[in-house]
Amino acid sequence: MAHDDASSKAKAAVQYAKHAEKLSLLPHDAPIEDREPTAAVQAKFVTPQDPVIETSDGGRLPTVPLAEAVELNRLKQEAQSPGSTEGRQAACTEADDEEVKSLDGQRSQHSEHVEAPLRTADAPSRTNPLFPELPLYGPPSITRNIQSLAFRASSAVLSLAFLGVIILGSAFTSIPLMIKHIGIRLSFRDPDARRPFFEEEKKRQKARQGQNKAWKQKQRLGRSTTNARFGNEENGHYNEYEPTEGGRDPLICDAAYYARRVGLDIEEFKVQTEDGFILDLWHVYNPQEYIPTSLEHRDYMKPEIATIIDSGSATSQDSSDSSKSYFRESYGMRFRSGKPGYPILMIHGLLQSSGAYCTNDDDSLAFFLCKSGYDVWLGNNRCGFKPRHKLLTYADPRMWTWNIRQMGVMDLPAFVSRVLLETGFEKLGLVCHSQGTTQTFVALAKGQRPDLGNKVSVFCALAPAVYAGPLVGKMYFKFMRIISPGMFRMMFGIHAFIPFMNTMHTWLPGRLYGALGYRVFSFLFNWTDDRWDQGLRNRMFQFAPVYVSAECMRWWLGRECFARQRCILATRTENEEEDEEDEEEDWGLPAERHKTKSQPTGNIERGSRAWYDEQVPPFALWVAGADKLVDGRRLLRRLERGREPHVQVVHSKVIEDYEHLDVIWAIDCLDQVGKEMREILWRTAPAGARKNCRVPRECEDLEM
Repeated sequence: MAHDDASSKAKAAVQYAKHAEKLSLLPHDAPIEDREPTAAVQAKFVTPQDPVIETSDGGRLPTVPLAEAVELNRLKQEAQSPGSTEGRQAACTEADDEEVKSLDGQRSQHSEHVEAPLRTADAPSRTNPLFPELPLYGPPSITRNIQSLAFRASSAVLSLAFLGVIILGSAFTSIPLMIKHIGIRLSFRDPDARRPFFEEEKKRQKARQGQNKAWKQKQRLGRSTTNARFGNEENGHYNEYEPTEGGRDPLICDAAYYARRVGLDIEEFKVQTEDGFILDLWHVYNPQEYIPTSLEHRDYMKPEIATIIDSGSATSQDSSDSSKSYFRESYGMRFRSGKPGYPILMIHGLLQSSGAYCTNDDDSLAFFLCKSGYDVWLGNNRCGFKPRHKLLTYADPRMWTWNIRQMGVMDLPAFVSRVLLETGFEKLGLVCHSQGTTQTFVALAKGQRPDLGNKVSVFCALAPAVYAGPLVGKMYFKFMRIISPGMFRMMFGIHAFIPFMNTMHTWLPGRLYGALGYRVFSFLFNWTDDRWDQGLRNRMFQFAPVYVSAECMRWWLGRECFARQRCILATRTENEEEDEEDEEEDWGLPAERHKTKSQPTGNIERGSRAWYDEQVPPFALWVAGADKLVDGRRLLRRLERGREPHVQVVHSKVIEDYEHLDVIWAIDCLDQVGKEMREILWRTAPAGARKNCRVPRECEDLEM
């Protein structure tokens, strides 16, 4: 018996080693000194459906198919665990059965532990058709390298042709508008006079010209901009926000530069996700009242550190509270007033960076909230302008096997944990736009990372992207939806999505790139600049597009996920059933008729298919009424009709004339969104946090 056990254990060890090879960073024929530290050891489950591979040296490799992760852990357990062969086989068989059930979408008991084994935790079945498994590419090999090069070659040609068609389409559709403008000018009229904020635009343009002249004059007088950083006094008057940059806008992709133009600055932190990606986290601050942290301190750390510090578990509550208190006190010492602002984390939309919150001078949402007294942090999702991973390189297809799910369950928690670690607070306010709201709605859902809600005091969603709008039916989006996944990868590759767009960003002058970017995105997403400050439009497009994985765009536009289901957390069938229920309710039909195919008898309770549990934070929503890209009104309807009993909506507003980007770029954005957001963030902040923070401007007399 002992000999049989030893033989079985040796056999399992061989199988484990072979299986680990295809999940490791380097192939088996790599030099041993390079291969051993990066060999796959085990799969860790960030959520029950999101395994990452841990290497020998503690590194992380991105998500792999669920079955591969389960098999790796099973073989490791079988190779290492003592006991009889029959007992191990019985345990493994039982585990395999449960794992198969989870892959088939059956419900099982859910464990809240982040690294709970799959056999004791499973995600809600409704997420399965919405988040299909990502491909497995494995370590470099001749076959994989040929496959990768073939996809890169085919996508370089086909995606460039697709981009060319889009550019030509945007050019042709601009011709009628151009002819109309020429006709108006020939009649000695100004075509911009029809714009809703025409007079305000002229006023702002004149003010910018005056500021540019004043800056040039200051430079001629030899004024030291370095000394201006640390405060100044003119005629006994202290200028709280002294610009340290000025003059004509060079149109560059640098949020810190635009912060300095309004008397602020930005320090950049590096954050590591649980699957090894290195993200950029920007901290907006007033250089006259805050001392920046050292470069070494702003570097990334192991992903576990922030999680441990911010865990707040029952067994470590005392040490967690003392750690937070220490960090909060030391962080407050960096402020001249001794009190920091309440922390706010802002997340950007699809194909953008958080620079989108920094393009409107003092009317930028990020700068407005900072000058109002909040401590503003800007998160930039994976890859962005500089794709980085702890182990992988740009050319490795494994660096690009991610979609909105990974951005939600890995990027967002990494940002939240790092901000709370740096500031020492227990919660923060979360502000998201478009795709940023999507990854948050996904992350907070049951079976994903609902415990994240315990760290968020309020979730402010701008143009919430939960349900698809009519724009997904456009011809070019429909084309991307009807092609097969294999054809999609042949056309757009298995790396970054149309990376030539980013190459154009480096080649073209800022003014030309901004104008081209607006025309292309306006054609694609059917929005206009009517409500923007036209003098700043070229600046707005310096922060887009960023690097996005082809798999992420396939999730948005491909035949399986969002474009087909028209929702991020429910299938098309479930949406149709909800429509029928709402229609019956509107016609006054009895509640007994509210039935679904899955529940043919009995009444349906409105919250029986809720996406969120009691850990979800309060919601504040600003819906763009003229938004064709997403349907925010449908989300409001879901919340109003009791389908999310645990969600407390503290604010909701439909801005009738607003389009998708107007919620962050419109001239009257602060009146429609910013000032309301300032009050809501303070009202929902924990009472203990308010005692340790500066009171935001115009919030002194708010009733709590």
